[in-house]
Amino acid sequence: MKILVTAFDAFGGDDINAAQKVLEYLPEKVAGARIVKSILPTVFGKSISTLYYNIEKYSPNIVLCTGQAGGRVDIGIERIAVNINDASIEDNEGNKPADQFIFEDGPAAYFSNLPMEYMVKNIRKHGIPASISNTAGTFVCNHIMYGLLYLIDRRQPSIKGGFIHMPYLPEQVASKQRLLPSMNDNDILKGLIYAIEAIIEGEED
Repeated sequence: MKILVTAFDAFGGDDINAAQKVLEYLPEKVAGARIVKSILPTVFGKSISTLYYNIEKYSPNIVLCTGQAGGRVDIGIERIAVNINDASIEDNEGNKPADQFIFEDGPAAYFSNLPMEYMVKNIRKHGIPASISNTAGTFVCNHIMYGLLYLIDRRQPSIKGGFIHMPYLPEQVASKQRLLPSMNDNDILKGLIYAIEAIIEGEED
C-alpha cells in the first residue's frame, strides 16, 4: 500500500508551517505502508495542479492532505470540503479570490471517504486531542481537499482521500501578539501516525 501525504509551505507571513514541519519527520513507512511526501504551494490553482501531478506520478492508494489551522485546539479530521474559494488573506502569489467556485461543474460539497471516526478514536486513545471538523474553511486547505475529492469522484474512484488540520506549534504562538492554542510537533506527528494507522486498518477491514 502506498500513501501520499501532503502539506503546504509557510503562508500568511509565518516563517514555518506546522504541517510542513511535521511532514518532514514522518517516517517512510507506517504500519507497513510506504509513505510518499509532497509539499504543495499555498496557492489557489497551482496547489491542485501539483497534487494531481503527484497522484499521477506515484499512483497512491490513499491521499492524505494536511494543513495548519491557527486557533484550533486539537487535530481536526475534516469531514467536508465546499465548492468555494473565498480568501480573507492573499495566497503566496498574491491571489485573493472571493465567492468563486473551485470547479464550475462540481457539486456544492464533497465528503471525505476516510474512516474519520476511527481516526479520531485511535488518536485520542493515545492521549492526543482530536475531533471531526465540519469546516475546512474557504482558503487553500479547503481548496485542495475539494480538488482531491473532485478527482476521486471524476477519475480515481479507487483512491481514499481526505484532509487533516493541525494546530499552531508553540514557537509560532510565541511570535503572535495574542495567546492562541498550540501543540508540540512531537504530539502532532504521533497524532498523524495514529491517523494513518487507522486508515490502513480500515482499508484492511
